Amino acid sequence: MQITAALPVAKMIGANRTVLGNGIVHVVGDAKMPADKEKELRRKLIEQALAALCGDGR
Repeated sequence: MQITAALPVAKMIGANRTVLGNGIVHVVGDAKMPADKEKELRRKLIEQALAALCGDGR
């Protein structure tokens, strides 16, 4: 399982379960967002990652 901003690189190295993160510097967050909105963004990304882990890897 990998959360990344560089999806093609993750696929190239063989990561079979990937979630596209927010950006290179803040993969799981955004320093420019208000704290409550950033928390929502983080929760969404983690929920996507958990769903990918529970899936069949396709």
